[in-house]
Amino acid sequence: MKAIIVDDEPANVKNLIILLDKYCPQVEILGSASNNQDALSLFEADKPHLIFLDIQLDNDTGFNLLKLLPKKDFEVIFVTAYDHYGIQAIKFAALDYILKPIDIDELVSAVNKAEVKLKEKQQTMQLDFLVNHIKRDQAVPLKIALPQQKEIIYMLLSNIVRCEAAGTYTFFYLQNGEKILVSKVLKEYAELLEYNGFIRTHQSHLVNLTFVKSWLKEDGGMLLLETGEKIPVSRPHKDKVKHQLTGATL
Repeated sequence: MKAIIVDDEPANVKNLIILLDKYCPQVEILGSASNNQDALSLFEADKPHLIFLDIQLDNDTGFNLLKLLPKKDFEVIFVTAYDHYGIQAIKFAALDYILKPIDIDELVSAVNKAEVKLKEKQQTMQLDFLVNHIKRDQAVPLKIALPQQKEIIYMLLSNIVRCEAAGTYTFFYLQNGEKILVSKVLKEYAELLEYNGFIRTHQSHLVNLTFVKSWLKEDGGMLLLETGEKIPVSRPHKDKVKHQLTGATL
């Protein structure tokens, strides 16, 4: 996570950098500012994911900085010696509020919350991108973003054979035999992909119709895929699946 520190006391900035370096290695400090004008310039230049913000800045406040900043696509952790600004901080949707002197456990907890929140935002943006891409009906190959720990994989929908729920995660099974685990529930992908050639066959299964080879009557109904896999079709989904495969309910 890229971050900046806004604090008018150099000793506090140095101390926070030391603590973050030791206990929160996932945070990369891009720079610091001691006043709102410098902070605004730093923000516009570096586009940080996270701001560690003091509230009292000489004759100004960190709240005024937030009013100046553009689109709020970052997280804020207030780090301050003043404990009577809590309600106002909440109004600005601060992620957390840490009092000086800094408690290490509170700092680590706040940073962890920021990491989770930013990942959620990133995944939501990726899903929104897919929805808009589909709505535009562009004559280009559609891709979906599959976020991983160290990268984001942009996968052609035509390469995805099926998706399978794994608790709060989803496995993507690919045409080349690979499978990718994504930390998002199947339902969210089903709501998007069903508009683009995929069919929900079961609470735990989503299938690309391109790879369906035949309907098997065994076990109440199953789909045989080109890969040789057999995918169950649950009773609530049976008529809908048959309709999409044949054009009429059988």
